Amino acid sequence: MKKATLAVHAGSARERNMGGINSPILTSSAIEYLDDTEVRYPRYFNTFNQQVVAAKLCALEGAPDGLVTSSGMAAISSIMMGLLHPGEHAIIMEGMYGGTHSLVTTEFRRLGIEYSISSGEPDDIRAQIRPNTRLLFVESPTNPLLRVIDLAAVAEITHQHGIVNAIDNTFATPILQNPLSLGFDLVMHSGTKYLGGHSDLCCGALLGSEALIERIRNHALMHGGSLNAQECYLLERSLKTLDLRVRRQSENALIVAHDLLEVPGIVRVNYPGLPSHPGHDIAVRQMTGFGGMLSFELDPAIDPVRFLRALQWIPCAISLGGVETLLCQPVATSHARMELGERERLGITPQLIRVSVGIEDVGDIVEEVVTAIQEAA
Repeated sequence: MKKATLAVHAGSARERNMGGINSPILTSSAIEYLDDTEVRYPRYFNTFNQQVVAAKLCALEGAPDGLVTSSGMAAISSIMMGLLHPGEHAIIMEGMYGGTHSLVTTEFRRLGIEYSISSGEPDDIRAQIRPNTRLLFVESPTNPLLRVIDLAAVAEITHQHGIVNAIDNTFATPILQNPLSLGFDLVMHSGTKYLGGHSDLCCGALLGSEALIERIRNHALMHGGSLNAQECYLLERSLKTLDLRVRRQSENALIVAHDLLEVPGIVRVNYPGLPSHPGHDIAVRQMTGFGGMLSFELDPAIDPVRFLRALQWIPCAISLGGVETLLCQPVATSHARMELGERERLGITPQLIRVSVGIEDVGDIVEEVVTAIQEAA
């Protein structure tokens, strides 16, 4: 089956008693176990609705096993804390989501875990490897600068050294990029974004081999990041339109990015679909579309907050991946907790605006941004 068919049908379980075609919602937190093959409990990630959603995501990512979690950060922390022990070392890619950066910089030292920050380039990753390196965690495209790294080359290096590799695939989604097919061991998503797709869910997912998922599950069930049946059902519902939404958002974003290149007041546009983007050739090779996320840098003479307040119908809001276009200033939202010096080094300045392109008419989106810039200039 192709992705669009898998998104609708994979994993779903029809309600046989009354003939319903949607998976029923099993609301029970108390589940009989005498005649079952295992003890089921919501915190164990093994209830009916949790498994339905995990199966659909496994089909989309090409993964043998997976867990659905209560947030993207629950998935990330489960990977890191489930696989790393005191005295071990991890390589973390720079320029990732601010929550990931904060987790590493605030929690690792307290837990006795060593880490290095890497550019994500193969040579730099190779140089960062130590005898006690056990995990590489990357993101591509990155949030919010849309950097792209060569996933196959990175995976080859880690496999040569027996290092588990994991990726945050939130921006690309399973529709546009499947890192497991490029040699990655684990894939995670902030399902709050594109998987949910309607700005009304907080959830996450992680997918990989049965052996790795089992190691992570043992940690995750002790720390509680499971998702309840009602939200699993809503996530399953949303996944059925994932292919439609993501492809429309990606098509819109490509047009928006090209149009913004010509707008006075914008000095830089970050989008891997642009031939001028430094990672464009890699993105063409490992993605089937460039995604719905982009960012641009305003001219220093334009007040970014004034620009955001000049928007008429596009909300200035945190989060991304919903059907509606959203704009935000990363220094005030996703990367607010990152140290000022590190933000400046990476180029995440107050002038940087992140855009989550929605499914609206693309001409309306561009006109809204251009008009707000003109009013703020």
